Amino acid sequence: MKLVVISGLSGSGKSIALESLEDFGFYCIDNLPIALLPVFASQMVSDTSKRFYNRAAVGIDARNHHEDLQYFPELLREIAAAGIECEVVFLVANNETLLKRFSETRRKHPLTRQDVSLAEAIRVERRLLAPISEHASLQIDTSSTNVHQLRELIRERVVKHQSQSLSLLFLSFGYKHGVPADADFVFDVRCLPNPNWVANLRPLTGMDAPVRQFLDQQPRFVKMHEDLRAFLEDWIPCFESENRTYMTTAIGCTGGQHRSVYMVELMADYFRSQRENVLSRHRELS
Repeated sequence: MKLVVISGLSGSGKSIALESLEDFGFYCIDNLPIALLPVFASQMVSDTSKRFYNRAAVGIDARNHHEDLQYFPELLREIAAAGIECEVVFLVANNETLLKRFSETRRKHPLTRQDVSLAEAIRVERRLLAPISEHASLQIDTSSTNVHQLRELIRERVVKHQSQSLSLLFLSFGYKHGVPADADFVFDVRCLPNPNWVANLRPLTGMDAPVRQFLDQQPRFVKMHEDLRAFLEDWIPCFESENRTYMTTAIGCTGGQHRSVYMVELMADYFRSQRENVLSRHRELS
């Protein structure tokens, strides 16, 4: 039996995430009053409801009473005591992206008022939802993610993740487009030789054989790969010992096209040979 709590900032894609889970067979409730969360959880384990609520998801956000949100950690403990597996998925996006999305859709932010601007409402919402975000099993930054990519992330990281083993995501990105907000580890490979300065490699990516051959011949690239691999081999077990469900390792170069892409593929291939639930994603190639 599995309960997923979907929360996050307004405009970050909570509705899409919840709708995706519903499409994948979850029983979903949006905007559940937070005080009713343990009540719903207890209903999941009742004899008459087990067949209906084997997999359920609820949306909880800043539309709840502000004081009630502070009790979220206590409610999680109640659910755990009832023997229900509960995962908290928290969606975020940077302020610039949120402002643009509200401007394009012309929707009203739930916390805006005549004397509260949209920018201020976003800042207040981040603070109010801190008790939930701090207990998130998985945080997803949707600043550079479209609807289809978010659906795929939900499918790969939530729906398909049924075992108790740690889900590892290796993510490549370009520093000039911003650092991912949802990474547990961020590694910078901009110090390595750059294929972008080789004319015939510039239009290619780290998925192409000529770029890979070029980087394989660079001693610093080989050394960086060995060091990162050894570091993660040492520290991944520490995450697992803390009962972590998800871990994201972001690797960035200048544009997110060559070095970081190939490094992510190498890391993902290596850890796939040892464990389940290893994913790779290339933010700037999507």
